[in-house]
Amino acid sequence: MATVIEGYRPRAAQLEMALAIAKAIKDNQHLIAEAGTGTGKTFAYLVPAILSGKKVIISTGTKNLQDQLFNKDLPVIRKAIKVPFMAALLKGRSNYLCTYRLQNALSSTLGFSKEEAAALAKIQSWSKRTQTGDISEMAEVAEADPVWYQATSSRENCLGQECPDYADCFLVKARKNAQESEILVVNHHLLCADWSIRDSGFGELLPNAEVVIIDEAHQLADTASNFLGLNIGGKQLNDLAQDALMEYFKDATDIPALRTACEDLEHEVKDLRLAFGIELKRGEWQDVENNPKISAALTAVKEQLQRLSDQLELASVKTKGLESCFKRADELLQQLKIILDDNSGKWIRWYETHKKTFTLSRTPLDIAAEFRFFMQQHQAAWIFTSATLSVANRFDHFANNLGLNKAVTASWGSPFDYPAQSLFYHPKGLPQPTAADFVPRIVQFALPVLQASKGRAFFLFTSHRALKQAEDLLKEHLAYPLLVQGSRPKALLLEQFKEAGNAVLLGTSSFWEGVDVRGEALSCVIIDKLPFASPGDPVLKARLNAMTEQGRNPFFEHQLPTAVIALRQGIGRLIRDVTDRGVLMVCDPRLLKRAYGQIFLDSVPPMKRTRNIEDVQAFFQQEKEA
Repeated sequence: MATVIEGYRPRAAQLEMALAIAKAIKDNQHLIAEAGTGTGKTFAYLVPAILSGKKVIISTGTKNLQDQLFNKDLPVIRKAIKVPFMAALLKGRSNYLCTYRLQNALSSTLGFSKEEAAALAKIQSWSKRTQTGDISEMAEVAEADPVWYQATSSRENCLGQECPDYADCFLVKARKNAQESEILVVNHHLLCADWSIRDSGFGELLPNAEVVIIDEAHQLADTASNFLGLNIGGKQLNDLAQDALMEYFKDATDIPALRTACEDLEHEVKDLRLAFGIELKRGEWQDVENNPKISAALTAVKEQLQRLSDQLELASVKTKGLESCFKRADELLQQLKIILDDNSGKWIRWYETHKKTFTLSRTPLDIAAEFRFFMQQHQAAWIFTSATLSVANRFDHFANNLGLNKAVTASWGSPFDYPAQSLFYHPKGLPQPTAADFVPRIVQFALPVLQASKGRAFFLFTSHRALKQAEDLLKEHLAYPLLVQGSRPKALLLEQFKEAGNAVLLGTSSFWEGVDVRGEALSCVIIDKLPFASPGDPVLKARLNAMTEQGRNPFFEHQLPTAVIALRQGIGRLIRDVTDRGVLMVCDPRLLKRAYGQIFLDSVPPMKRTRNIEDVQAFFQQEKEA
């Protein structure tokens, strides 16, 4: 590695981890491998995986990490180890250009706004140049732009082998590469989608794998939980209505009732969203059943979806496009009935409202048994790795969540010198998190720290409401640039933060993990509260109630370990390199006032600790003198 990476230093923990992974692969064992920040775990699992010569699937937490692993890390290793291997990158279907749908949109008589038409023209121009069809390559149209819906396909609207463009399909080519490669890089969403549709869909990634490596494994249980359930959203129903309308204008204008059914469904979906009220929230199913207005609107959506399905069935003999819309309508109708009629007690039913739409969901109460069964079906060596899998040096929480009762566990600490590089500040006199004036008071405690650090800080919050409150207060008192999550895309905010060199960034959960800012630009992390999940969340509430009924202790078995791992992720933003220095400030008095606070303290890196602001000022003064 030293021959291809400038400044590469051998690390004992990296080598030990690589050897443990090589052994797990050789012995076909399951391994839970925790490696502190700076261990270099990516290389520690890639090298033994490649040298094994086996078919390996590597799953990462996000598409960004996937791109980094495939485009940056694998080429470095290819140079270093000189062993030939085939690698492929595979993302979910909606990440690839669909030339058939793009052409459909371009020739549609529905009409688009000036902005949409301009974006579609740019996509058309790019479609003639791209080799992969991966939409992340296309810098001119943001990945989040809704116009991509017109130029990509979903499992519901893909025509499969009936598609006239099937021979040149980018997704088919990507899947073919995936089948032929020895190292396949996917993400948790795709892995879980492949698993959840194994009985009905393409579900063919995993059967060939001899080794499955899950990076950022602490996120897997949540992702799996979402995919094993059912979700139906207003957007899905509107997309169906829009696609059916497009097919109507193209090939079915002799069935006017089809057009009416599409427009009526959009109308009923809008009425259901209005029935939920303007507040954005996640709520329990009881709210739906106990509210006559919501129940009536939901029944109207179901009946209208049935009418649209009937009209599409009549039209489906005309074209493959109309047949595909009929299949989608029928499938959505069946799923909606399953959610509405479920009373088995094995599932949690809940809803979520967004600005313009809503989601109705059915989530499994417990995924451990499902996951264990899934692993037994695929006799591969499974390796789970992350910087945060243990709580106070125990792996029970992670292992129990996924039903991993026979896995080997191992942990390697970070190579960073935390006592010399960092300081943990927990001031005296902090208000209780339940206090009405909690945010204004912690901002008063944080201001002298931000003065001493000269900005250069992440101020992380457990709720958007607290973040907004802090933003209003800091605007008046802060002499440094203030960057706020939500004001612009995350990648752009991070770029601005690094360039400014003295900014203060206010963020919530998405900035607690997966963010890497090395060097002086980030020298302070302030955390408002211990990150306990909201007990009002319908899924969490149902799981806690089920644990209580089983005679278990939901606080110590679930809420506390989950919060510890989230806090460890937040703290992990601070020291990212051997030359980094920084101050961590946690504004929650429960750290020392509650017995469970010790579990948090036992899970934090071995930083020097202080309760005096003078020590913080002296820490930053040393930096100036150095």
